[in-house]
Amino acid sequence: MHIAHLITRHARYRPDHTAVIFGGERLDYRSFNARVNRLANAIQQRGVGKGQAVATLLPNCLELLEVYWAAAKAGAVVVPLSPMLLGPGLASLLADADATLLFTCNALRPVVDDVRASLPRLGDGRIVLTDGPATGYVDYASFTDMHEREPVDVAVGPDDVYNVMYTSGTTGMPKGIVHTHRIRANYCTLMASSFRIAPESVVLHTGSIVFNGAFVTLLPCFYMGATYILHPQFDVDALIDTVEREKVTHMMMVPSQIVAMMDSPRFRPEAMQSLQMILSLGAPLHNEHKDRLNKALPGRFHELYGLTEGFVTILDRDDAVRKQGSVGIPPVFSEMRIELEDGSVGGPGEVGEIVGRGPLLMPGYFKRPDLTAQAVVNGWLKTGDLGYVDADGYLYLVDRKKEMIDSGGVKIYPRDVEDVVVRHPAVQEAAVFGIPHEKWGETPLAAVVLREPDAISADELKEWINARVSARYQRVSGVEILEAFPRNAAGKILKRELRDRHWQGHATKI
Repeated sequence: MHIAHLITRHARYRPDHTAVIFGGERLDYRSFNARVNRLANAIQQRGVGKGQAVATLLPNCLELLEVYWAAAKAGAVVVPLSPMLLGPGLASLLADADATLLFTCNALRPVVDDVRASLPRLGDGRIVLTDGPATGYVDYASFTDMHEREPVDVAVGPDDVYNVMYTSGTTGMPKGIVHTHRIRANYCTLMASSFRIAPESVVLHTGSIVFNGAFVTLLPCFYMGATYILHPQFDVDALIDTVEREKVTHMMMVPSQIVAMMDSPRFRPEAMQSLQMILSLGAPLHNEHKDRLNKALPGRFHELYGLTEGFVTILDRDDAVRKQGSVGIPPVFSEMRIELEDGSVGGPGEVGEIVGRGPLLMPGYFKRPDLTAQAVVNGWLKTGDLGYVDADGYLYLVDRKKEMIDSGGVKIYPRDVEDVVVRHPAVQEAAVFGIPHEKWGETPLAAVVLREPDAISADELKEWINARVSARYQRVSGVEILEAFPRNAAGKILKRELRDRHWQGHATKI
């Protein structure tokens, strides 16, 4: 249950199989393991002991992948931080994580420089630049100038901490979510079986690997000894070219990336027949887009709903059409129920809070037993999301509790309205949220990104939407046309930022 053994194992038993492709570099498992070992030995030589935190502030790069595996071998705790952080946020998370070593790059060095004086743990020799030397920093090449032997065994056990993942902050201040080696080993096995990842698979990842969703395909890929292709950032043309050239079998994307792929003039389903899985996660993919994808590339779509805290459901490709609109069922060894406001368990069709438990469940938030006690009650994770199950036990999301709109006592679920908005051919993406209203308290507003500028006016789109919603109370009070949505590193729309602009000067929305 010590996940670092995976790379060692593959280096021994299938050393010549391609492990990683990044840019112009192709590394087999023998070469990749050697690089990981050099870094793990350097981490240990620097005095980073078992259980101490190694943080990263990096975009996608080969070195970031190496840190993930080297820290595991060294017994350290990986803390991947978003490269979108600004100085105060970075300083806060590095201090909270008790980071003793930081890997970053020259492009992000100004952010680190701004707060370095306030981080005494990261003194001389404790900040490493992956892409060249700079005064006061350690160069990655010289840092890793070590032997390639396996590092000293520090007796890491299954319940030792592997990493701390900080939440994106879309619903408040970031919290550190603790994942042990056992939890990550369960990611390996459960996700590999759920998505049919095998040793001969080729897994492509084009989004950021610092958010937890990336581990859903990263870990099972390396568990099986498959090939992992990493892109520096999402680029739809590069994605399409790579799938065709490398015969990619599995890839995971957030909904906005799936939409961008299908909207690309270069999208040719016949050139992407190698794909066996297209996984959507991070936010709901609206039915309009699911229909397009299932028609273009049938029998490949999977959807995952889940929380970094440790509960997921998966809609399998074989159920994608039969149970469209559902986010599937919990994987093996997991349980789910719908909890009503009175604490009772809801039956089919009854909307309540989704709660779950299983082998992915976190031991808690880092240094926050108070928040842990609120989130995990009697071993069940309270997700804060609303949903219902059908007669077969398949889960259907309704919305987040905090995003539900209360208009004059009537509950409006933004997703119901968003599903209508994205049906308009001019709309690429939509986000619906509540804004202040003198009479009703709040009312829905639709923010949209159009496929083409000026394709439709805000008033015309408002009229179109309101003629098609299923109830009068779902009618939007306005439409806001934006060039782009604010997003976090995972590509998730920061709906809180959109909403908060309209609530400034009003009572805080709870």
